[in-house]
Amino acid sequence: MRFKKAVSAALAAAMSLTLLAGCGSGGQQNSQGSSSGGETFKIGGIGPVTGSAAVYGEAVKNGAELAVKEINEAGGINGVQIEFNYQDDENDAEKAVNAYNTLKDWGMQMLLGTVTSGPCVSVGEVAQADNIFMLTPSGTAVDCVKYDNAFRVCFSDPMQGLESAKYIGENNLATKVAAIYDSSDVYSTGIYNAFAEEAENQNFEIVAAEAFTGESKSDFSVQIQKAKDAGAELVFLPFYYSEASLVLKQAAGMNYSPIFFGCDGMDGILAVEGFDASLANDLIFLSPFTPTSEDEAIQKFVKDYESAYGGTPNQFAADAYDGIYAIKAALEKAEAASDMSPSDLCEAMKTAMTEVTIDGVTAKDLTWEASGEPSKAPMVVKIADGDYAVVE
Repeated sequence: MRFKKAVSAALAAAMSLTLLAGCGSGGQQNSQGSSSGGETFKIGGIGPVTGSAAVYGEAVKNGAELAVKEINEAGGINGVQIEFNYQDDENDAEKAVNAYNTLKDWGMQMLLGTVTSGPCVSVGEVAQADNIFMLTPSGTAVDCVKYDNAFRVCFSDPMQGLESAKYIGENNLATKVAAIYDSSDVYSTGIYNAFAEEAENQNFEIVAAEAFTGESKSDFSVQIQKAKDAGAELVFLPFYYSEASLVLKQAAGMNYSPIFFGCDGMDGILAVEGFDASLANDLIFLSPFTPTSEDEAIQKFVKDYESAYGGTPNQFAADAYDGIYAIKAALEKAEAASDMSPSDLCEAMKTAMTEVTIDGVTAKDLTWEASGEPSKAPMVVKIADGDYAVVE
C-alpha cells in the first residue's frame, strides 16, 4: 500500500452549530435540514457530546452537519432534503442503544454511527436485528462491522497495527522495538496484536511488550524502564493521546528518547492542557486526514469548518464528513426513494456501498468492500518543532 506523509489536525475546539431543533424526545437533540412541505431522508447520528470522549463526538457531529448543510443547499439527494438528528451516548454502550431507540422513534432511516467502538458494537446488534443501514465514521473495532448492514469510514484496529509494523520495517526505523499497550482496551489490544503478528514478517524485533490497564494509566515508569533496558530504539504506543502525553513526559524524565510511533489515537496530543509540545517532537503516527493538504477539496472543508465551528477539523470530523457523502452516493446509486422503509433502504444500500467511489477529504477514490471495510491508503504524520509537519 502506498503511504503519504502528511500533517495531522488539531482538535476541534468549538461546540457545534445547531441549525434546526431536533425531533424525537430525550437525549441530545440536534438535527438540520429542511422538513417543511416535503419528504426527507432521515439520518441519525450517535456519539458522545458529553463526558471524557466528547471531543470525538463533537467533531463527528460537526463534520456530519457541515456535509448535510452543503448537500441540502446543493439540492439534496435527487432533490430530497436530509434531516440529521444526533444523539449523545456519553461513550456508554447502554446509553448508545437508548439513543438508537430514540432515533427509531423519530423515524431514522439510516445511521451515521456510532463514534466509539464499544457503543458501536452494541448498537450494531440492534441495527442488524432491525436491518437498518449503519456507517460508523470512527468505530475501529473489528466487530463494529461484523454484520452485512454495517460499514466504516475509518481503518480497523488490525489494519492500523499491520500498517504500522509494515511502515516501521519498510522504512528501517529501528531493529529493536518495544510496545506499550492497554490490555483492558479493545482498541489498543486489537492494534497491538496485529502489530505483533506483522512484526514477524519485518526486519525488527519486539524486545519488550508491556501492558497497562485503565486502572493504571498514570504511571508508566515500569514499562518505560523495561523498554529502555531492552535497548528499544522505537516504542510503539497504540493508544490515545492523553496517556501518550504522560509516556512522553515520563520518558523524558528518565533520559530516554527513542522514536515514538502511534496510531490515530495520537491525533490531538498537542492540544493536551499543560503538555510541553516539544516532548512530542519526532512522534510519528498514522492518520487518515491532513488539514494543511493543498488539495482543493480539503482546503474548502477546513475553511468552511473553521468558519462554522471556530476550530480546525480533526480526523473524526473528516471521517464523518466523508461518511455523509458516502451515504449520499449510495442512496443515489441505489436510486432510493425517501418513502422506502429503513429495511428496504438497507437492502439497497448494502449493494450500493460496494459500487460507489467518492473523492473524500480522508482519501481519493475511496471505495468499500462487502466486508464493510474501506479501501484507502493511510497517511503518516510526524511532529516537528512542536507542530504537525509535512515530511516528504
